Amino acid sequence: MVTLVTGATGTTGRRVVAALEADGVTVRRASRSASGFDWADPTTHDAAFDGADALYLMAPVGEADPLPVVGPVLRRALERGLRRVVLLSSSLIEPSSTGYGGLATLVREAPEWTVLRPSWFAQNFTGDHAVAAGVRAGRVVTATGRGRVPFVDADDIAAVAAVAVQGGAPGEQLITGPAALSYDEACDVAAEVVGHPVEHLSVSFGEFVDHQVAAGLPRPMAEVLAGLDELIAASAEDRITDVVERVTGRPPRPLDTVLRAALA
Repeated sequence: MVTLVTGATGTTGRRVVAALEADGVTVRRASRSASGFDWADPTTHDAAFDGADALYLMAPVGEADPLPVVGPVLRRALERGLRRVVLLSSSLIEPSSTGYGGLATLVREAPEWTVLRPSWFAQNFTGDHAVAAGVRAGRVVTATGRGRVPFVDADDIAAVAAVAVQGGAPGEQLITGPAALSYDEACDVAAEVVGHPVEHLSVSFGEFVDHQVAAGLPRPMAEVLAGLDELIAASAEDRITDVVERVTGRPPRPLDTVLRAALA
Protein backbone atom coordinates (compact mmCIF):
# COMPACT_ATOMS: atom_id res chain seq x y z
CA MET A 1 0.00 0.00 0.00
CA VAL A 2 1.32 3.41 -1.02
CA THR A 3 -0.26 6.48 0.55
CA LEU A 4 0.11 9.90 -1.02
CA VAL A 5 0.08 12.70 1.56
CA THR A 6 -0.56 16.16 0.14
CA GLY A 7 0.45 19.16 2.21
CA ALA A 8 3.08 16.82 3.62
CA THR A 9 5.06 19.57 5.36
CA GLY A 10 2.01 21.31 6.86
CA THR A 11 0.53 21.26 10.35
CA THR A 12 -1.41 18.02 9.89
CA GLY A 13 0.43 16.60 6.88
CA ARG A 14 3.78 16.14 8.58
CA ARG A 15 2.07 14.57 11.57
CA VAL A 16 0.12 12.20 9.32
CA VAL A 17 3.37 11.20 7.58
CA ALA A 18 5.02 10.45 10.92
CA ALA A 19 2.04 8.45 12.21
CA LEU A 20 1.77 6.37 9.04
CA GLU A 21 5.48 5.65 8.85
CA ALA A 22 5.39 4.56 12.50
CA ASP A 23 2.73 2.05 11.43
CA GLY A 24 4.93 0.80 8.60
CA VAL A 25 2.92 2.39 5.78
CA THR A 26 4.79 3.44 2.65
CA VAL A 27 4.31 7.19 2.31
CA ARG A 28 4.85 9.43 -0.68
CA ARG A 29 5.16 13.08 0.33
CA ALA A 30 3.58 15.71 -1.92
CA SER A 31 4.16 19.40 -1.37
CA ARG A 32 5.91 22.20 -3.18
CA SER A 33 8.84 22.13 -0.78
CA ALA A 34 9.09 18.33 -0.41
CA SER A 35 8.55 17.16 -3.99
CA GLY A 36 7.64 20.09 -6.22
CA PHE A 37 4.01 18.98 -6.30
CA ASP A 38 1.64 21.77 -7.34
CA TRP A 39 -2.12 21.33 -7.74
CA ALA A 40 -2.07 23.97 -10.48
CA ASP A 41 0.74 22.29 -12.47
CA PRO A 42 -0.42 19.14 -14.33
CA THR A 43 3.19 18.11 -15.04
CA THR A 44 3.64 17.31 -11.33
CA HIS A 45 0.54 15.13 -10.93
CA ASP A 46 1.36 11.77 -12.53
CA ALA A 47 4.58 11.23 -10.59
CA ALA A 48 2.72 11.92 -7.36
CA PHE A 49 -0.34 9.75 -7.98
CA ASP A 50 1.11 6.82 -9.95
CA GLY A 51 0.71 3.64 -7.92
CA ALA A 52 -0.95 5.37 -4.97
CA ASP A 53 -3.70 3.34 -3.30
CA ALA A 54 -4.72 5.95 -0.73
CA LEU A 55 -4.65 9.74 -0.48
CA TYR A 56 -4.56 12.15 2.44
CA LEU A 57 -6.05 15.22 0.80
CA MET A 58 -5.18 18.67 2.03
CA ALA A 59 -6.57 21.35 -0.29
CA PRO A 60 -4.27 24.19 -1.41
CA VAL A 61 -3.86 26.77 1.35
CA GLY A 62 -5.49 30.14 0.71
CA GLU A 63 -7.97 28.94 -1.93
CA ALA A 64 -11.50 30.11 -1.07
CA ASP A 65 -12.85 27.59 -3.60
CA PRO A 66 -10.39 24.71 -4.14
CA LEU A 67 -12.77 22.55 -6.17
CA PRO A 68 -11.84 23.90 -9.65
CA VAL A 69 -8.15 23.24 -8.92
CA VAL A 70 -8.34 19.96 -7.01
CA GLY A 71 -11.42 18.42 -8.62
CA PRO A 72 -9.98 17.51 -12.05
CA VAL A 73 -6.83 16.05 -10.49
CA LEU A 74 -8.79 13.93 -8.04
CA ARG A 75 -11.25 12.70 -10.67
CA ARG A 76 -8.38 11.57 -12.90
CA ALA A 77 -6.68 9.81 -9.99
CA LEU A 78 -9.91 7.96 -9.14
CA GLU A 79 -10.31 6.90 -12.77
CA ARG A 80 -6.75 5.52 -12.69
CA GLY A 81 -7.31 3.36 -9.62
CA LEU A 82 -7.02 5.47 -6.48
CA ARG A 83 -9.28 3.68 -3.98
CA ARG A 84 -9.26 5.48 -0.66
CA VAL A 85 -9.41 9.23 -0.04
CA VAL A 86 -9.17 10.90 3.36
CA LEU A 87 -10.06 14.59 3.13
CA LEU A 88 -9.13 17.18 5.73
CA SER A 89 -12.19 19.43 5.83
CA SER A 90 -13.68 21.44 8.69
CA SER A 91 -16.38 20.89 11.29
CA LEU A 92 -18.47 23.77 9.91
CA ILE A 93 -18.28 22.73 6.25
CA GLU A 94 -21.18 20.61 5.02
CA PRO A 95 -21.21 18.79 1.65
CA SER A 96 -22.38 21.09 -1.15
CA SER A 97 -21.85 21.71 -4.85
CA THR A 98 -19.14 24.37 -4.55
CA GLY A 99 -16.15 25.40 -2.47
CA TYR A 100 -14.81 23.18 0.29
CA GLY A 101 -18.24 21.58 0.55
CA GLY A 102 -17.99 20.63 -3.11
CA LEU A 103 -14.68 18.94 -2.43
CA ALA A 104 -16.29 16.89 0.34
CA THR A 105 -19.04 15.87 -2.08
CA LEU A 106 -16.52 14.78 -4.70
CA VAL A 107 -14.52 12.71 -2.21
CA ARG A 108 -17.64 10.64 -1.56
CA GLU A 109 -17.32 9.29 -5.11
CA ALA A 110 -14.21 7.33 -4.11
CA PRO A 111 -14.69 3.58 -3.47
CA GLU A 112 -13.57 4.19 0.13
CA TRP A 113 -13.62 7.61 1.75
CA THR A 114 -13.35 9.53 5.00
CA VAL A 115 -14.09 13.21 5.51
CA LEU A 116 -12.32 14.53 8.59
CA ARG A 117 -14.19 17.49 10.06
CA PRO A 118 -12.02 18.82 12.90
CA SER A 119 -12.84 21.88 14.93
CA TRP A 120 -10.32 24.71 15.19
CA PHE A 121 -6.72 23.67 15.81
CA ALA A 122 -5.17 24.20 19.22
CA GLN A 123 -1.99 24.92 17.23
CA ASN A 124 -3.60 28.15 15.97
CA PHE A 125 -2.33 29.60 19.25
CA THR A 126 1.27 28.72 18.37
CA GLY A 127 3.63 29.17 15.42
CA ASP A 128 2.84 31.51 12.53
CA HIS A 129 -0.96 31.61 12.73
CA ALA A 130 -2.67 35.02 13.10
CA VAL A 131 -4.07 33.95 16.49
CA ALA A 132 -0.55 33.01 17.62
CA ALA A 133 0.72 36.43 16.54
CA GLY A 134 -2.09 37.93 18.61
CA VAL A 135 -1.07 35.87 21.63
CA ARG A 136 2.47 37.18 21.33
CA ALA A 137 1.21 40.76 20.92
CA GLY A 138 -1.30 40.46 23.77
CA ARG A 139 -4.49 40.82 21.68
CA VAL A 140 -6.40 38.23 19.63
CA VAL A 141 -9.01 39.57 17.21
CA THR A 142 -11.98 37.46 16.06
CA ALA A 143 -15.63 37.88 15.11
CA THR A 144 -16.74 35.01 17.36
CA GLY A 145 -18.36 36.97 20.19
CA ARG A 146 -18.97 34.62 23.11
CA GLY A 147 -19.22 31.53 20.93
CA ARG A 148 -17.37 28.42 22.10
CA VAL A 149 -14.92 26.24 20.19
CA PRO A 150 -13.71 22.73 21.16
CA PHE A 151 -10.10 23.39 20.11
CA VAL A 152 -8.43 20.15 18.99
CA ASP A 153 -4.79 19.10 18.96
CA ALA A 154 -3.33 18.59 15.46
CA ASP A 155 -1.64 15.43 16.76
CA ASP A 156 -5.08 14.02 17.59
CA ILE A 157 -6.36 14.93 14.12
CA ALA A 158 -3.36 13.22 12.53
CA ALA A 159 -3.86 10.11 14.67
CA VAL A 160 -7.45 9.81 13.43
CA ALA A 161 -6.29 10.48 9.86
CA ALA A 162 -3.67 7.73 10.05
CA VAL A 163 -6.32 5.21 11.09
CA ALA A 164 -8.64 6.43 8.33
CA VAL A 165 -5.93 6.14 5.66
CA GLN A 166 -5.55 2.50 6.67
CA GLY A 167 -9.29 1.90 6.37
CA GLY A 168 -10.23 2.05 10.03
CA ALA A 169 -12.46 5.14 10.25
CA PRO A 170 -14.74 5.41 7.20
CA GLY A 171 -17.35 8.09 6.61
CA GLU A 172 -17.61 11.47 8.31
CA GLN A 173 -15.56 12.04 11.45
CA LEU A 174 -16.38 15.18 13.46
CA ILE A 175 -13.25 15.71 15.55
CA THR A 176 -13.17 17.92 18.65
CA GLY A 177 -11.07 18.50 21.69
CA PRO A 178 -12.32 17.60 25.17
CA ALA A 179 -13.86 20.99 26.08
CA ALA A 180 -15.51 23.91 24.29
CA LEU A 181 -14.05 27.31 25.21
CA SER A 182 -14.87 30.87 24.22
CA TYR A 183 -11.95 32.88 22.85
CA ASP A 184 -12.05 34.88 26.09
CA GLU A 185 -11.44 31.64 27.99
CA ALA A 186 -8.87 30.37 25.50
CA CYS A 187 -6.94 33.63 25.71
CA ASP A 188 -6.93 33.31 29.50
CA VAL A 189 -5.40 29.84 29.09
CA ALA A 190 -2.78 31.23 26.70
CA ALA A 191 -2.00 34.13 29.03
CA GLU A 192 -1.33 31.75 31.91
CA VAL A 193 1.08 29.77 29.74
CA VAL A 194 3.00 32.68 28.17
CA GLY A 195 3.08 34.79 31.33
CA HIS A 196 1.56 38.02 30.02
CA PRO A 197 -2.03 39.28 29.50
CA VAL A 198 -3.77 38.19 26.29
CA GLU A 199 -6.95 40.12 25.46
CA HIS A 200 -9.67 38.86 23.15
CA LEU A 201 -11.26 41.57 21.00
CA SER A 202 -14.45 40.52 19.21
CA VAL A 203 -15.34 42.68 16.19
CA SER A 204 -17.97 42.74 13.46
CA PHE A 205 -17.87 40.69 10.26
CA GLY A 206 -16.70 43.65 8.18
CA GLU A 207 -14.11 44.75 10.71
CA PHE A 208 -12.70 41.23 10.87
CA VAL A 209 -12.48 40.99 7.08
CA ASP A 210 -10.58 44.28 6.98
CA HIS A 211 -8.31 43.09 9.79
CA GLN A 212 -7.46 39.90 7.91
CA VAL A 213 -6.88 41.72 4.62
CA ALA A 214 -4.56 44.18 6.37
CA ALA A 215 -2.61 41.16 7.61
CA GLY A 216 -2.11 39.98 4.01
CA LEU A 217 -4.99 37.56 3.43
CA PRO A 218 -6.87 37.76 0.10
CA ARG A 219 -10.31 39.30 0.63
CA PRO A 220 -12.30 36.24 -0.60
CA MET A 221 -10.52 34.03 1.92
CA ALA A 222 -10.91 36.67 4.64
CA GLU A 223 -14.65 36.69 4.00
CA VAL A 224 -14.80 32.90 4.27
CA LEU A 225 -13.03 33.01 7.65
CA ALA A 226 -15.22 35.85 8.89
CA GLY A 227 -18.29 33.84 7.92
CA LEU A 228 -17.02 30.90 9.95
CA ASP A 229 -16.45 33.20 12.93
CA GLU A 230 -20.07 34.35 12.65
CA LEU A 231 -21.19 30.72 12.81
CA ILE A 232 -19.10 30.24 15.94
CA ALA A 233 -20.75 33.32 17.46
CA ALA A 234 -24.10 31.65 16.80
CA SER A 235 -22.95 28.56 18.82
CA ALA A 236 -22.44 26.28 15.80
CA GLU A 237 -19.19 24.93 17.31
CA ASP A 238 -20.34 24.44 20.89
CA ARG A 239 -20.24 20.62 20.83
CA ILE A 240 -18.05 17.71 21.88
CA THR A 241 -17.59 14.32 20.19
CA ASP A 242 -15.84 11.10 21.21
CA VAL A 243 -14.15 10.53 17.82
CA VAL A 244 -10.54 10.88 19.00
CA GLU A 245 -10.93 8.38 21.84
CA ARG A 246 -13.16 6.01 19.86
CA VAL A 247 -10.81 5.88 16.85
CA THR A 248 -7.40 6.10 18.55
CA GLY A 249 -8.11 4.56 21.96
CA ARG A 250 -6.87 7.60 23.91
CA PRO A 251 -8.55 10.82 25.03
CA PRO A 252 -7.93 14.10 23.17
CA ARG A 253 -5.44 16.55 24.65
CA PRO A 254 -6.90 19.75 26.18
CA LEU A 255 -5.81 23.20 25.00
CA ASP A 256 -3.68 24.01 28.03
CA THR A 257 -1.64 20.79 27.62
CA VAL A 258 -0.97 21.57 23.95
CA LEU A 259 0.03 25.16 24.68
CA ARG A 260 2.29 24.25 27.59
CA ALA A 261 4.13 21.76 25.41
CA ALA A 262 4.57 24.34 22.64
CA LEU A 263 4.94 27.67 24.44
CA ALA A 264 6.03 27.20 28.04
